[in-house]
Amino acid sequence: MAGGQYQVAPPGRGPSLCSLTDGSDVGPEEGDPDDGPHSNPLKRLTSCMRTDEKVMKELIIGRRVGFYKVRGEIGCGSFSRVKLAFHALTKDKVALKILDKTRMDVQAQRQLAREIANTERLQHPNVVRLYEVVETPCRLYLVLEYAGGGDLHTRICDRGKMAADCCKVAFAQILFAIKYLHNNMIIHRDLKAENVLFTARGCVKVADFGFSTRVPGVDRALDTFCGSPPYAAPELFRDESYLGPPVDVWALGVLLFFMATGTMPFRADTLGKLRRCVLDGAYAVPPWVPGPCQRLIKGMLRPLPEDRHAVDQMLGCDWLLPVEFPWPLLGPVPPGWTDREEEEEVEEEVRAGLEELGFTREHVGTQQGPPQNSRSPVTGAYRILLHRTQRRRGCETVPVVRGMVQDPRREGLKAYRGLRHSSKLCVVS
Repeated sequence: MAGGQYQVAPPGRGPSLCSLTDGSDVGPEEGDPDDGPHSNPLKRLTSCMRTDEKVMKELIIGRRVGFYKVRGEIGCGSFSRVKLAFHALTKDKVALKILDKTRMDVQAQRQLAREIANTERLQHPNVVRLYEVVETPCRLYLVLEYAGGGDLHTRICDRGKMAADCCKVAFAQILFAIKYLHNNMIIHRDLKAENVLFTARGCVKVADFGFSTRVPGVDRALDTFCGSPPYAAPELFRDESYLGPPVDVWALGVLLFFMATGTMPFRADTLGKLRRCVLDGAYAVPPWVPGPCQRLIKGMLRPLPEDRHAVDQMLGCDWLLPVEFPWPLLGPVPPGWTDREEEEEVEEEVRAGLEELGFTREHVGTQQGPPQNSRSPVTGAYRILLHRTQRRRGCETVPVVRGMVQDPRREGLKAYRGLRHSSKLCVVS
């Protein structure tokens, strides 16, 4: 049964579906207003999942997974499918990544464990959030943030290259996300247009951490070939050990080329020819691409890893100077994410929302901080409400382009040159 751990409480596995109610029998209809004065949404839902034949059938055939109602498919991969779903209590839409455990070997299971662990560590406005993990004997369901604006690859294939300002705003957000990953010692290793998503409001989300890895230091060498060949750095094709950050930077260069031109820098009809193109550095930026953007692309697509731009260097480049974030890039991330006083306000608001749904202090726990067990329906509801509260407080406000922003360094150089020029005039006179 999909979401089986919600029905039976195995020893030591945390709260099950049945443990979320007080044992009282309430009406069979989900959301029935006549369930009694002591009923609440959680009691009605759990009772319905135990007694309503239609709902029980939906659980058996996979139309429901735990507290999530499953709808149509929105994507697929080599080992997974992604379906649209929504939480039956909070009504929030989510993306349900479904993995067939029977088709996964030991390496794939290890990779999945890394994906879950790395995604759980990340809370950033430009990174897809993991809400909950639901496991059954045959399947594993990752309940992820739903980004309803489609992916970057589809957008460019349908509409062509991005307009200059849109390209700047989108790429700046991707850079912001990668800076956050690298600061947390996580290397993505599968950056590509298909893994860059948009919300309905235009906020960019870096997704799919299936090939990601966490390293003890950014100078730790890796040796696994990961990702998509068109985005792979030369050192990957040389089958040698490599450093993680420069590999992500190379993929960013390919990504920006695709965004700015609507085509890929390295194109070939076989993997062998593609490998040769990448190793030879055989690409050309169209002359109509603005000079600052060309310089940024070329700074990322340098053959030697040590010669490539650093992420901080790119965030301050000429091309991205007009992009204005609603918060300082080097300070606290956005509202509701790191400021202690605001965190406490958000925590209080989220816990109040959980109580309205029927989750008691016993369900959530009395300890400070959020629930940590990702395989608990309590954690799923908590994280969804937390993310909703953070969004309402402006944490996913999209950057804007503010005219031509002057580089202070250039202004200083102009002033210096003007001073020298006036001194020469004085000497001549």
